[in-house]
Amino acid sequence: MQTQDVGARPGWVLILCAAITVGIHVWLIFTSLVPNLVSRPLHFAAALPWVFLFVQARNGVERWIGFAATAFGLFGAAYLVINRREVLDQYGALDGSLWQFVLAFGLIAVALEMARRAVQPVLPGVALVCLLYGFFGEHLPGTLGHPGLPLDYFLGSLVMAEGGLWGQLTGISIDLIVPFMILGAVVSAGEAGRGFMAMATQLAGGYRAGAAKVSVLASALYGTISGSASANVASVGAVTIPGMIRMGYPRSFAAAVEAVASTGGQIMPPVMGSAAFVMAELIRAPYADIAIASILPAILFFFAAWVGVHYFALRFGLKGLPAEELPGWRVAAATAPFFATPLFVLIAMLLVLAYSPAYSAMVATAVTVAMLIWNGQAKRFSLPLFIERMMIAVVDAARQIALIAAIIICAGLIVGVFHATGLGVKITGLILDLSGGRLWAALALTALACTILGMELPTTAAYLICVAVAGPALVKLGLPELHTHMFVFWYALLCTITPPVCGTVFVAASIAGTPWLPVAGMAMRIGLGLFLIPLGFVANPALMQIATEPGLAILATVKIGAALMLISHALISSISAWWRQAAAFVAGLALLFLFGVG
Repeated sequence: MQTQDVGARPGWVLILCAAITVGIHVWLIFTSLVPNLVSRPLHFAAALPWVFLFVQARNGVERWIGFAATAFGLFGAAYLVINRREVLDQYGALDGSLWQFVLAFGLIAVALEMARRAVQPVLPGVALVCLLYGFFGEHLPGTLGHPGLPLDYFLGSLVMAEGGLWGQLTGISIDLIVPFMILGAVVSAGEAGRGFMAMATQLAGGYRAGAAKVSVLASALYGTISGSASANVASVGAVTIPGMIRMGYPRSFAAAVEAVASTGGQIMPPVMGSAAFVMAELIRAPYADIAIASILPAILFFFAAWVGVHYFALRFGLKGLPAEELPGWRVAAATAPFFATPLFVLIAMLLVLAYSPAYSAMVATAVTVAMLIWNGQAKRFSLPLFIERMMIAVVDAARQIALIAAIIICAGLIVGVFHATGLGVKITGLILDLSGGRLWAALALTALACTILGMELPTTAAYLICVAVAGPALVKLGLPELHTHMFVFWYALLCTITPPVCGTVFVAASIAGTPWLPVAGMAMRIGLGLFLIPLGFVANPALMQIATEPGLAILATVKIGAALMLISHALISSISAWWRQAAAFVAGLALLFLFGVG
């Protein structure tokens, strides 16, 4: 979603609309008794201006379509909110009037166009194919066809009921994703970035290729709060990549390190991106359980990245930062509270006091807002700085809310068609038939589907589609539900570093001023954990059982970590004979898959 360049201080129109958008969602978060057919259309309505109006239109036609879509979307959402009781009495079907048919088709069209403008056109394209299947699937031969759906019922289930546009996914967006979007925006507006960098530089800067290892550690720390690969690479990478280039590191290597490390922002607890919140709701598990289960896989990912950086450092002869360039423990300790305080509050409320994720995020946000008044560099309070930071934070939060709303609401159409037609069950049966009832064959098909979809879809959308299609098949073949969803989630992340569409690679390469293809090649070797760790926790289920089987979990971590080190050595190191590297590769794969733990 290409927004207008508003500079460091947004304009007053943007600030007012952002305050309204964020205010509506904070009210929805704390007012839990708002009916779904009120809260979810409001979520949709609040996102419309940010997608259609506060963007650079390609031409006059697109600009006028944006105005029309916004007006119709706002009117349709208001109609549903005002007439909620009458709509509920229709029991998920249209009332037969021409107006409601126009409303249904119009809102679906607005949702599709909103997703097209906010993200790649593939997501609304998939949704459109699913809608066409709902309309005409009865004419398909064989088992893929459906018996036929009355038009008033099909459209009503998508637009007039708590399904489709206003289904479970939209509720997850409001209740779980939005609070952390607001938290991340407020944290990013303050001194947390300096805190991440100072602590990471002090801890890792003195090692071989210290500037690159600072990037890995800083991105891991930033990922604990942001949960966003794109935000990670844009914020941390803007500091680390120029620093690595200044130290004489190859530009493609500097960009690859940051691209991989930033990807880890979406798998690093406690905030793991929007897909993790969706996962918690879909498998009916507390989000804290998801975060705890993800701790060891996330550590392994950054361990693999660290090892990959080290082998590249040996290959290129890279040195650490000079001692005079380290900030010192006094500076690191002085800036650490800006990121450590909200992180501590969030972890304590989520994992110790067992508050809901939304409430925990809002309390952590309130603590972070109070810290925005502090000018860490000058070590004094600054009211003008606080106001400027708050303006930037609310605009950033509103934009992120609109982006996730566009993705989730469009994905809700896909899920709504699956439920109405039984298409998901049919595809599950097809996967079972193609795999011959073999789990690893089904995993390979799922990984391929995730990779293909991830090339054009955001992680959340790719995860949702793949888990809806392949998840039930994997569970039927004996894979635990948590492992199934986590496997799909990790492979949906591959799109961030694998060509042809590799978002973090493109951003990092542009910062480094270097062609993206060599960056992608290095990133896939440094980020090999993204390919192998999901296979590792399938072969070693105990890896994600740290809460119940800590001993076995640690054993699985050591086993998989050794495998990753051997494979990384085989793919990156150039200091040993080829046959030794081949032996290390084979030994690593054997260690990864044989003698499973758990």
